[in-house]
Amino acid sequence: MRPPLETAALPADAIEIGRIADAWGIKGWFKVLPHSASPEALFSSKRWFLLPPDRPMKPKRATEIAASKTEQVAWTEPLLLCVKEAKDHSDTVVACAQDINDRNAAEALRGARIFVPRSSFPTAEEGEYYWVDLIGLQVVNREGLDLGQVRDLMSTGPQTVLVIEAAPESEGGKALERMIPFVDAFVDGVDLPGKRITVDWQPDY
Repeated sequence: MRPPLETAALPADAIEIGRIADAWGIKGWFKVLPHSASPEALFSSKRWFLLPPDRPMKPKRATEIAASKTEQVAWTEPLLLCVKEAKDHSDTVVACAQDINDRNAAEALRGARIFVPRSSFPTAEEGEYYWVDLIGLQVVNREGLDLGQVRDLMSTGPQTVLVIEAAPESEGGKALERMIPFVDAFVDGVDLPGKRITVDWQPDY
């Protein structure tokens, strides 16, 4: 089933920030699974751009199996969702939007990927950075040695860790992976305009 929404061009700076899990209640509300533990971007933007699931959603009940075989992905172009309200609820987020007025309409959103423009993110506090802004930055140590590029970040609970990919030591070799805690003890500075992170770290650590 195609959600009852208008198509819209995906912004050039669109970032995927979560997915719609399922309908919530009978009045068109739906559950959202944010990609971040701090989903401020979901709350700051009232215009969400939806793309269909990148894989078919698993049917919830046996009675849905027949329908799911014929309704795998019913649209391909981005859809614009105008959010009226989004709020925390237990361990997830729930939201309601224009033109999503009942449970059936909300269920049609199930599995949709949520994108918002990076420009709509709230301003980060001093010394804080959005993960999306750190990915791709070059990492060098105090001696100017290139340690690689930030490929990903992971949360270990008390701290965030930079996952860095470096060029292989020999031609045809496997790329090296380094993990550096993103804490003041090891990170000297982040230069977003210069696309560089300076760290107190040696290549043989």
